[in-house]
Amino acid sequence: MTLSSMSPRSIGLLCAASAQGLIGAAAGVSAVLRDYPVTGGQMLRYTLAALVLFGVLRVRRIPLLRPTRRELVRLGLLSLSGQTVFNLCLFAALDRADPATVGSILGATPLLLVLVAPLLGGRRPSRSVFAAAVLVVAGAAVVQGLGGGTALGLVFACGVALCEMGFTLIAVPLLPRLGAWRIAAYATAMAIPQMAVVGAFTDGSDLIRMPSGTESVALLYLALPLTAGAFLLWYSALARVEPERAGLFMGLVPVTAALSGLVLGTGTPTVGQFAGALLVGVGVVLGLRAEEDEPAAPHVEPAAAATSKP
Repeated sequence: MTLSSMSPRSIGLLCAASAQGLIGAAAGVSAVLRDYPVTGGQMLRYTLAALVLFGVLRVRRIPLLRPTRRELVRLGLLSLSGQTVFNLCLFAALDRADPATVGSILGATPLLLVLVAPLLGGRRPSRSVFAAAVLVVAGAAVVQGLGGGTALGLVFACGVALCEMGFTLIAVPLLPRLGAWRIAAYATAMAIPQMAVVGAFTDGSDLIRMPSGTESVALLYLALPLTAGAFLLWYSALARVEPERAGLFMGLVPVTAALSGLVLGTGTPTVGQFAGALLVGVGVVLGLRAEEDEPAAPHVEPAAAATSKP
């Protein structure tokens, strides 16, 4: 089966699964950058990703549309929540709580999307999709483990989950006119000055230094497959699939993180992790097959849809 023979919904589901798989597989990469300035590393990452995204726009002859004032505000909020504040909360949480705790709370995002996304779209939350999201969240918690941490660490971890939800919901109204390619490029570019401002206060003259060979590889992965690739795939999914159903695939993050540890030799999945992965899989399947209170797929204008294909 080729992409041209697949329905838009099937392509959206494939994009959503691929995006979250890339995010999960990158779990161990950030550990390599533990000694690199946080804001400086993110600036380099977003600069390289933005250059690639705008380069692809040019190669594909996708015209740059000037955002309206409202779109510009929304793009700024998208970049702030999904990139700048997300990363600051993530590193702050990891300093005060173990990765299992942060991952488990982040795994609750599908449940939040199931409740909030339909309401924002003028729809009623589906009970069947909600039940599926509960299974996904439970499976993600089992895979990740509940862990521990300080109260402040839990607060920052909750901030990460809220930013992840904002990264999805803020983008949805922008998709019909701007499309996935433009949103990914614009939002990524706007994250660069945001990180520069934060870095000026937190890192000062130590904002950027020459990365080592290993750090360079890690930054390249974060910039290309994770930022340019996963962002584009995720926004392409949201143009074709309801946010609450696409959000079910967020449960794949701890699963692919555990599998990447096995492949890289940095971890060995346990029986509990395999059981959690099974729960996630069952939840995703049930959520996608749910027909009760079936909401309409998000509408994308033909011109925008054509430019949002990955």
